[in-house]
Amino acid sequence: MVPDEQLILWFDELSIDDIPLVGGKNASLGEMYRVLTPKGVRIPNGFAITAAAYRFFLYQAGIGEQMKSILKGLDVHNMRQLAERGRKVRELIQHAEFPDELHTAIAEAYHELCKEYGANTDVAVRSSATAEDLPDASFAGQQETFLNIRGVDDLMEACRRCFSSLFTNRAIAYREEKKFDHFKVYLSIGVQKMVRSDRACSGVLFTLDTETGFSDVVFVTSSYGLGENIVQGAVNPDEYFVHKQTLKQGYRPIIKKVLGEKSIKMIYTDEGTKTTKNVDTPLNDRKKFSLTDDEVLELASWGCIIEDHYTHKKKHWSPMDIEWAKDGITDKLFIVQARPETVQSRKNRSIIEEYVLKQKGALLCNGKSVGSKIAASVAQVIKDAKDIEKFTPGNILVTEMTDPDWVPIMRVAKAIVTNRGGRTCHAAIVSRELGIPCVVGTNDATEKIKQGQKVTVSCAEGEDGNVYAGLLKFEKHVMDASRLAKPKTKIMMNVGNPDEAFELSFIPNDGVGLAREEFIINNSIKIHPMALLHFNKLDANVKAQIELLTRGYADKAQFFVDKLAEGVATIAAAFYPKDVIVRMSDFKSNEYAGLIGGSHFEPKEDNPMIGWRGASRYYKPGYEEGFALECKAMKKVRDEMGLTNVKIMIPFCRTITEGRNVLSVMAKHGLVRHKNGLEVYVMCEIPSNVILADRFCELFDGFSIGSNDLTQLTLGVDRDSELVADVYDERNDAVKTLIAHAIKVCKGKHRKIGICGQAPSDYPEFAQFLVKHGIDSISLNPDSVMRTIPKILQMER
Repeated sequence: MVPDEQLILWFDELSIDDIPLVGGKNASLGEMYRVLTPKGVRIPNGFAITAAAYRFFLYQAGIGEQMKSILKGLDVHNMRQLAERGRKVRELIQHAEFPDELHTAIAEAYHELCKEYGANTDVAVRSSATAEDLPDASFAGQQETFLNIRGVDDLMEACRRCFSSLFTNRAIAYREEKKFDHFKVYLSIGVQKMVRSDRACSGVLFTLDTETGFSDVVFVTSSYGLGENIVQGAVNPDEYFVHKQTLKQGYRPIIKKVLGEKSIKMIYTDEGTKTTKNVDTPLNDRKKFSLTDDEVLELASWGCIIEDHYTHKKKHWSPMDIEWAKDGITDKLFIVQARPETVQSRKNRSIIEEYVLKQKGALLCNGKSVGSKIAASVAQVIKDAKDIEKFTPGNILVTEMTDPDWVPIMRVAKAIVTNRGGRTCHAAIVSRELGIPCVVGTNDATEKIKQGQKVTVSCAEGEDGNVYAGLLKFEKHVMDASRLAKPKTKIMMNVGNPDEAFELSFIPNDGVGLAREEFIINNSIKIHPMALLHFNKLDANVKAQIELLTRGYADKAQFFVDKLAEGVATIAAAFYPKDVIVRMSDFKSNEYAGLIGGSHFEPKEDNPMIGWRGASRYYKPGYEEGFALECKAMKKVRDEMGLTNVKIMIPFCRTITEGRNVLSVMAKHGLVRHKNGLEVYVMCEIPSNVILADRFCELFDGFSIGSNDLTQLTLGVDRDSELVADVYDERNDAVKTLIAHAIKVCKGKHRKIGICGQAPSDYPEFAQFLVKHGIDSISLNPDSVMRTIPKILQMER
C-alpha cells in the first residue's frame, strides 16, 4: 500500500528528538499509548513506544548512574575494553524490570492489535533512536530489530533487548566518534504487524544510485524471504534500476536488471527460542527474478512519492533509503521504513575525483564495486566477529560478511572485501559513509586471498570490483568542474561502458556524441545474434554456453534485445534529456566470429577492415535478422522506456543506395525516421561520404566525422600496421581538407555535424581547427574533456 501523507508525517514525529513527553515531564506513563497515537491519526498495523517510555524505564529502574560509571573513561579504540563495558551496560538494562504502568500500556496496545489480526499475532519490534538519520550521522544499523515476535512475554523481552541495543559496542563507538552524549540519545520502538515476506520477498530501495550519487534513478534490491538477509549482506540480491523522469511520464523505464544468486532465505520458525531461520532457496527460484516488472515499477513510483514529499518538506533534495516487503499471503507490497540517504546526497558534485589503476596484477577475485576508489595494503582475513580485536588498522578487511558488530574495525580498515552481500548490504552502506573502497558478493574472497597477502582493491573499473595480487600503482585526479566556462561549441563524450555512465554524467558535457554498441554486445551479451536466432542449429557445446548466459529466457533472441536495450538505456538515462547518439553495431567479420556461436555465421575475409561491416551487413540476408534485433532494442529504449533522447547513427555507409536500403530495413522493424522524433545520423568516415555530402544530407539528419577510418581511407594506410604507423596522422592536410569540406556542406544544408573520432581527444590543436571551421559538436573521450575545454574556449575567444 502507498503510505499516505498523514502516515509519512507521523513517521517524521517518531524519528526526531522532540517527540512530546507524556503529559509533561512528571506525568503518569498510563497515558503513554494515547500520546503515541496522535489525535486524528490512525497508525495502521501497529503501535509505537516513544522515547519518553525509554526515559521513564531507565528512571524507574534506577540504573542511570551505574551506566554512566561503567562508560566513564572508555577508550573505544580498545576493542577488549569496549566489548566488556558494552556488555555490562546491556546486562544492566536487560535485567531491569518494566514499570507496571509501561508494561500495562504495551500489553493493552498489543491486545488491541490482536483483536484485528488474531491471538498472539506476529509483530516486528523495530528500534528508532532520536539521533538517527541526521545529515552528518546516519546511525544506520546501530540498534536491533526483532522479527516474528508473538505474545506479551516475548514482546516485553524484545522491547527490553531493543532498549539495551542503544548500547551495542558499535553504537557506543559511533556516538563517541560523532561527539554525542550517550544519555541525550533516546530510543523509541515501533511495533508493527509482520508483512509475510517470509513467503514472498523483500528488499531495499534507494532513490539515487548508491555508488555515484546520480539522482535520476531508483535502485531496487530484492531477495526471497524476510529482509534481514539483504540488510546484513547474507545474500546477493536481484538488482533493478528505474529512470525517474520517464517513469513519471508514464513509461516503463527499467533500464537495468541483474539476477542475483539469492542462495538463502529467512523464514519463520518455532524451533526452540528462535523466531526465524535461514534455509536454502530452491534452485528454480534462484534462476528467476523475485519481482515482476510491474512490482519493480510500483516500488519505484512509491520511492519517488516519498522522496518528493521529503524534498518538499525540507526544501532541498532529499534522497531516501527505503525498506519494503511483499506479503506472500495477500501478494501486496508494503513500505516498512524510510530514512534519508546521508552519504552521496552530501557530496559536492562539482568536485570530480578519478582513480586510475596504472598497473594490472593477477586477479584474485571480483564482486560488485562500492564507490570508485582504489586502495592497496595487506589483507587480513577475519571469519568471526570474536576475532575482530586482532585486526590491524590500515589493513584490508576480508571476511564472509559484516554486521554492525564489525563497525569498530571497519572504521580503521583501508578497504573491505566480503564473500556475500549486495550494494545495499551493511558492508556497502558503512564503506560509503567511511569513504573507503569495498567489494561485496565475491563468493570466495576468504579462500582466494591469503592471510597477510599484499593486495590492491579496485572499485575504479565500473560495476565490477576487482582484487589484484600485489601493491599496484594508481593515481588520483581531482578536478573542479565549477571553474570551467561553457564553450559555444557543444562538448559531448564518447561512452561505451554503461557501468561508467552515471559517474561520467557529472563531467561538464552536452550529451553523448558516440555510444558504441560493441562494448555492450562484447561484455553483457557475448553471443552472436544469429546464434540466438538459430539456437536449435548449433552444436551441443555452443548451446550449453548460451544456456548458461541466457538462463530464464525461453526466447533466446529476446535476451539480445533486452540486454542491448538495458545497456543503451543506462547511457541514455545518465545523460537525459541531452542527445545520446547510438552507433549501430560496427564489428568486422573477424570480430563477430569471436562472439559465442559467431564462427557458424561469419565469412573468413582477407581484409575485414574494408569488408563486410557497418551498413553493408544490415540489409543483406546473412545479417538482416540480427540487425532486426538491434532495431527492436532501440525501439524498446525509445518507445517503452521513453528515452527519446536516443538518436541512431549508421556506420560505414559507402553509397547513397546503401543508405536508402538501411533506412528501409529500419522502417520495416519500427524505426521510422522522424516518427516519435527519431533522428538518424550517418558516420562521415569514408571519402565518398565527403564527396557526396550534399546527397547524404538528403537521407540523414546529421553527420558524425569518424577521423580514424577517414584518415585510414584518405591516406591508404592500414591503421593497425606498425610498418606504416608513421604515415597515419589525422592532422594531415588531406584529411583536414576533407573534414573542412564536410563541415561547410552540412552547414549549408542545415544539417548537424560533429566529430566522434580520436583526434580531438589526442590533439587539442585539432579540436581548435574544428572550432575554427564552425563544427557543431566535438565528442571527446571522458578523460580529455577537462583539459580540452580551455583550449576550445581560447579558440572561440
